[in-house]
Amino acid sequence: MKPKHHFFQKFVDQLTGIFFPIINGITAASILKSVMILLVNYGVIDQAGGMYQIFYAVSDGFFYFLPFFLALTAAEQWKADIYIALLIPCAMLYPDLVAILEQGKSLSLAGLTVQPAIYHSGVIPVLLAVGLLALVEKPCDRYLPEKVRGFVKPIVCCLIVLPITFLVFGPLGTWIGDAITDLFFRIYEWNPVIAGAFMGFLIQPMVTIGAHWSVVPVSISNIAAYGYDVILPLTCGAVYGQAGAALAVGLLYQDKKKSQLAYQASFTATIGVTEPALFGVNVPLLRPMVAACFAGAIGGAMIGAAGTHCLSFAFPSILTSVAYVGPGFGIFLLTMPLCMVLGFVFTIIQKKQLLAQMGERQQSM
Repeated sequence: MKPKHHFFQKFVDQLTGIFFPIINGITAASILKSVMILLVNYGVIDQAGGMYQIFYAVSDGFFYFLPFFLALTAAEQWKADIYIALLIPCAMLYPDLVAILEQGKSLSLAGLTVQPAIYHSGVIPVLLAVGLLALVEKPCDRYLPEKVRGFVKPIVCCLIVLPITFLVFGPLGTWIGDAITDLFFRIYEWNPVIAGAFMGFLIQPMVTIGAHWSVVPVSISNIAAYGYDVILPLTCGAVYGQAGAALAVGLLYQDKKKSQLAYQASFTATIGVTEPALFGVNVPLLRPMVAACFAGAIGGAMIGAAGTHCLSFAFPSILTSVAYVGPGFGIFLLTMPLCMVLGFVFTIIQKKQLLAQMGERQQSM
């Protein structure tokens, strides 16, 4: 195998090793969350009642505290100290810090400004932090005296890793999200169709780095100021592109367990929750992820041309489609099956490369 391909395969295997152990939890939480929302929407249970509050808490809580799960699996994958790694999300999700940084306020750290950032449900900041931790631990294990290493190493690691995490890794998703959102509106003023393709292609990659949270306050602000939002509808095709790509992967996998996980991920994407499809199936293989993004771009362009509006804040899915009733609603509904088919087809046409990649992964695991 060529060095370039070897590096790519190693990266894919490590990514799989991080997400695969928690994919069942992601899938279960996604389905449970969708069921609770569905039961409330149809008046089966009361949103203020204990049934909804408790089960929604465990399902939504899984995604809120996702950095803890990722810190654990990433530490195992990169041979870092698990308990030191867990200190990182402890700081990221500490209530007092969350109240400051996730509400648009900043902090001062050694004369430097810690920018506001969204840390709950984050992926990239905690993975970068644990990766840095694994590097910092090596000289600590080599040079610190064994008698004091046990308690000195966590302190040294925190002194190095935490400032970099809050100064650089944490705001990274926000910086990228803000830049993409600003560019989107510039393109939208020029051509809504191209803007739709732009957002449809990028929104799911933005989810993987937590940059999509920059879109949320803009959409909410648009609805409050104008009574509608144009961003959220454009992301509908991307959701169903992920569903179609995951379904194709499920058909291609010979491993029954992995195939079943892909089918489950596809199902949860059809009801609006793409994390299982992203982190458990499409991102680790990369090719299905790209296929889904192209499907999303086509759907976004169609919705941009139709001028679909979102009248109340709701991430797009068949369950929340009532929020999109109005101009372009028919096209909005059409993009769901169409983009799922496109995501499926764009993935299947890469069958040869994917089967080879799956074979390589199975041999290396």
